Parts: sequence; C-alpha cells; structure tokens
Amino acid sequence: MAAAPFRKNPTMRTPLPKILITCAITGNLTRPDQTPHLPVTPEQIADSALGAAEAGAAAVHIHVRDPQTGRPSMELDLYRDVMERIRRSNPQLIINLTTGPGGRFVPSTDDPSIAGPGTTLMIPERRVEHIAALKPDICTLDLNTMNSGGQVVINTPANVRRMARVITDAGVKPEIELFDSGDIALLNDLLADGTLSGPVLTSFVMGVRYGFQPTPETVLYARNLLPSDAAFTAIGIGRAAFRSVALSYLAGGHVRVGLEDTVHLEQGVLATSNAVLVEKARRIAEDLGAQIANPTEARVLIGLPERPAGARQAA
Repeated sequence: MAAAPFRKNPTMRTPLPKILITCAITGNLTRPDQTPHLPVTPEQIADSALGAAEAGAAAVHIHVRDPQTGRPSMELDLYRDVMERIRRSNPQLIINLTTGPGGRFVPSTDDPSIAGPGTTLMIPERRVEHIAALKPDICTLDLNTMNSGGQVVINTPANVRRMARVITDAGVKPEIELFDSGDIALLNDLLADGTLSGPVLTSFVMGVRYGFQPTPETVLYARNLLPSDAAFTAIGIGRAAFRSVALSYLAGGHVRVGLEDTVHLEQGVLATSNAVLVEKARRIAEDLGAQIANPTEARVLIGLPERPAGARQAA
C-alpha cells in the first residue's frame, strides 16, 4: 500500500461540522516550580479535568504524578483513581491517557552506550499496562525517535508495534502523536501492514526543539501527508499554544490546550487553571467560526462509542 497522495488542492479541506477541544491537564515535563496551579494529586487532576469540561473541553489528556513529590509517575493506581473520579461526575467526558513516558534515553557522559540519570526507557508492554487494565476511550501513541532538547526519545518501529498490539487488544482508540514528517512515513507503514487501521486520529506536536515548528506551512505540509480520512489536531507548545488553536482550526483540524502545553494565559500572565485555557481556546475558535462539540457529539466525530449513563471503567 503506497503512502497517501497529496491532495489535488492542498489549501482546501471540507470544514468539520464541529470541532473537539482536548485539554492536556498536567503533562510530563511541566514542573510545579513553573506554576503553583499545576494539578498534582489524583483529586487535583480529576477536578481540573472536570473544570476543563465545564469550560468546553470534550476530551482530557491525562498524565499522573507522584502526589508527594509532584514528579511524573506511571503508577496504575494513580491512573485508576483519576479515571474513577472523572467517571463518577462526568461519564461521557472522553478520557485520553498518555503512553509517552518510558521512551527517554540520556547517555552517560563517560560511555554513551550506558544510560545516565534521567533515562526512563522501559519495555513497551510496561508503557501500556495501564491501558490494558483501565481501557480508557483513547490513549496516545508516540511515533517519534528524535533529539529532544539535550536528550533522546526512542520509539523504534518494533516497539511501537508492540505497544499498538496491546492498545488494539484493549479496544482503545490510539491518538497518533507526530513530531516530524518521518513519523508520518512510519504511520503510513503501520497502516499498510495492518498494525493500525483507519480512519486514524492524529496530532502534530509543534514547538519541541528539533521537531515540527509551529507555522502555517508546517500544519498544511503535515496535514497533506496524512491519509485523506485522518483527523488531526495541531498542538503548539509554549508561546505557540494559542496560535496553534487558530492554525489547527483553519486547516480543518481539532484543537488542544492545557497546562501540559503552556502555563501562560498570555505573555507574563500565568493561567490559574486548565479551565481558563479552554475558555480562551474556545473563544478563539468560535470567533473564527467554529462550533464546539460536546463529549457525546465528539464521540461521533472521532468514532468512539457512546458510554451508557453512569457507566464506569473496568477495575
């Protein structure tokens, strides 16, 4: 199966009937010393997710943190706690769990073949064990192997396939995170060999050093490398967060904001919550003509089943 061809008119795309706002609640790299408003405990993360939903988010992207230290964690019980708290209050809200942690390599100064402090590399199945256990609506699947600041992120095709197998067996929809054009080439290979099936849900992560940069040209270029039926969100990191809301919508995509992506509401002003970031993103999108999907509508848009009222995830 050949890679998806470019569209004959790459500047045009059928407008989405409604768009999905995702809020990335706490992330892996945002530090508590950057903002006092960063959710850390399961209760804080869940409450922040519910506040984002009230502001207009139909989906929430979840990382968890050690409640004592605030550092990123992969503990299953923390994910379970967050999901149960969200589901009790808002059964329809789309829950998107990360599988990104566990792919970072920091070479030792004396011997670069040996992992140094900060390395998180683990076997692929460990990175998705919470997906198999909890079966969220969506989970991210990163395709990037790249320099990231002074470190390296490693997601080999073989390991991506192992993670994808667990995700598929759990009945969870992957959101494919793309950091550069080579990742889209890998995506097309995964579709060709049946590892993934379409239509795929994707996101362009822009603003990470040495990856996609947040420009209109980047969004259109990346969009036009995707299969024609793929959904996408262009995500901007830091100062590009709100610019990317506009870029993504105008190119025919969904939008995402959150304290994972930026701690600022505007230059020099810290965002006091995820909800205020969603409110601003919603205002930008609506001013440009967008209609915002609620969780039930968003499930239809991206091919998720509606959850029965009061349903809870597997224990």
